[in-house]
Amino acid sequence: MSGFSQHEFEVAELIVNSLNLEDVQPEDIKPGEPLFNKGLGLDSIDALELAMAISKKYGFQLRSDDPDNERIFSSLRALAEYISNNRQS
Repeated sequence: MSGFSQHEFEVAELIVNSLNLEDVQPEDIKPGEPLFNKGLGLDSIDALELAMAISKKYGFQLRSDDPDNERIFSSLRALAEYISNNRQS
């Protein structure tokens, strides 16, 4: 779990499990690297699935029309920080 906070690792596990990323382990996701395009290679469908998993696990909604989505989903670290600041459970 080198380079991860406990919460970042938890969010990495959520990404891998909710998106059924068969060839990726949570520790393979670098906290500062992009989740989309060149980085992990996620797409807009993955973003929707991930948003639903986050809502279910952490008790708050990520809105598709939020102008901050690009920043929120920019990396594992950014996503974990956003979840940490908004989680209900």
